[in-house]
Amino acid sequence: MRKFIRFLFRVFGWKIDEHLPPGEKRFVIVVGPHTSNWDFIIGRAAFVTYGIKAKFLIKKEAFVPGFGWLLKRLGGIPVDRKKRNNITEYAVQLFQENEELVLVFTPEGTRSYNPNWKKGFYYIAQQAEVPIYIAYIDYSKKIGGFHSKLEPTGDVNKDIEYIKGILSQFKGKYPEKGIY
Repeated sequence: MRKFIRFLFRVFGWKIDEHLPPGEKRFVIVVGPHTSNWDFIIGRAAFVTYGIKAKFLIKKEAFVPGFGWLLKRLGGIPVDRKKRNNITEYAVQLFQENEELVLVFTPEGTRSYNPNWKKGFYYIAQQAEVPIYIAYIDYSKKIGGFHSKLEPTGDVNKDIEYIKGILSQFKGKYPEKGIY
């Protein structure tokens, strides 16, 4: 499957950055800019080429009959956003219960421009004591991959500004929606 996906990337002119998280088994990935539904498809395929079984939290309403099985197969973990539960605590518990877990987040929380990022990914990494890997997708250069690793410092605003600074150099499919 990896070879086939690499072939497809080449056919469509895309390149996957070969930098990999070095042997980590538990971490959070924050990826951006997120401006299109295509980001998921390209990102998911890239994770396959890396050999990373990435998971993502998604509202349980998306797990409709006939489609829910596919979301689970792709790594989807259903969450009930209507209940008064703490998704951060739930995700931290997932890290505690699993020797290997990679959770992916798009901090904008939307495919539209949003200067106020969701901070849950940061608190999850901090409380689970796992690193954050910064991943990118750049449609202008048709490349995506891992940029760098961030150990949360505890200063959430400073660390998020640092991540925004890195991701601001990349262009989403719709650049006007991904301006940081």
